[in-house]
Amino acid sequence: MSRSIVRQSKFRHVFGQTVKAEQGYDDIRVSKVTWDSSFCAVNPKFLAVIVESSGGGAFLVLPLSKTGRVDKNYPLVIGHSGPVLDIDWCPHDDNILASCSEDCTAMVWQIPDHTLTRPLSDPVVVLEGHSKRVGIVSWHPTARNILLTAGSDNLIIIWNVGTGEPLISMDDHPDLIYSVSWNRNGSLFCTTCKDRRLRVCDPRKREVVAERLAPHEGIRPMRAIFTRDGNIFTTGFTRMSQRELGLWDPTNFEEPIALLELDTSNGVLLPYYDPDANMVYLCGKGDSSVRYFEITEEPPYVHYLNTFSSKEPQRGMGFMPKRGVDVSKCEISDLFQDDLYPDTAGPEPAMEPEEWLDGRDEDPILVSMRQGYVPPKSRELKVVKKNVLDSRPTTRRSMSTLDTNSLPPQLLERLLEEIQNLKATVLSQEKRICDLENKLSQYTNGTA
Repeated sequence: MSRSIVRQSKFRHVFGQTVKAEQGYDDIRVSKVTWDSSFCAVNPKFLAVIVESSGGGAFLVLPLSKTGRVDKNYPLVIGHSGPVLDIDWCPHDDNILASCSEDCTAMVWQIPDHTLTRPLSDPVVVLEGHSKRVGIVSWHPTARNILLTAGSDNLIIIWNVGTGEPLISMDDHPDLIYSVSWNRNGSLFCTTCKDRRLRVCDPRKREVVAERLAPHEGIRPMRAIFTRDGNIFTTGFTRMSQRELGLWDPTNFEEPIALLELDTSNGVLLPYYDPDANMVYLCGKGDSSVRYFEITEEPPYVHYLNTFSSKEPQRGMGFMPKRGVDVSKCEISDLFQDDLYPDTAGPEPAMEPEEWLDGRDEDPILVSMRQGYVPPKSRELKVVKKNVLDSRPTTRRSMSTLDTNSLPPQLLERLLEEIQNLKATVLSQEKRICDLENKLSQYTNGTA
């Protein structure tokens, strides 16, 4: 008589595969800012990476098809005056990206479908409401144009980016906010904080509805995400600095549903969640592996599935929305397996910002994965009323928008001369940096 001692999961054969060299993106100068964000964001059209930049903050946006070596002079998105800390693609428009920075602002950008030919410096809207650096941006999962920002001023602000106005402000956190995650319908979000508390917040009531002190006993940063069932998955550290994961019921924070020690490492584990398959992928900066688990209703509730390992350590991570995945690349037959590829969240928002603010909740509108990625028919933003995302920003004025007739001719001439001198200085410094980098690479390779 034999019995199975290993739980049989339909996802037990999930595995990772490194793309070929010619399908990758080379020579990207990833930012060295010491901030625990993913530094990378991807959607069915574009890859965005926060990069090193002199004189302010910048990130690189590449069409997914533009693989290979990235030219050093490839145009960047350069609107921030301080290092960029986080970026997030809008789930309802593949050309809209939000960014935040040490310059205390968040910005929303409209990325053109064509390859950039010059740096993009004009955001469609600038969100100014934080008094210290802004470290987190997160779009609402089902409502159009709703964006959450969290700053080092311990403030969470929820914006309607269609008007550029703050809708909700919450100051319930006494210390630095490590992470924010919306639940599936966007009625709640959970946060982790430097005060070692896990909180569940109802933004429309402007209150914390549940909290737990020290879900992980270590003092290192934690991360938390909502699962589709309303539970909360956390990563953190034990008192002995071992990395640990946990699963919690926010209606009963006394005891965890599951708590599992993993390994000893310094890197914070960043969880990426697939609500359709109920799977969590764990990766950390400096790690060279990605572990994945399945969350189920039977013990031990969090089941280890597999590990993907690579030779190079990770510096940033991005999670592709599943509507952009080509499932045929993973199949050995022509049959589409509905159980492995259930319907996933599509690009259509379930409600308008006014409806959400009035108390309405809606789950994401699902689409089938059978046909692979289908670009939305309309590339323009759908708006109900006047929306600043369709126009140029008015919150920031540049020399091009000033009334030059009101300036004395001598002052205008002097200003233009100074601008030309500054441009020349920047170009010469960039050339010097490139020369120094080339010399450094020669020394490193032993060719000099």
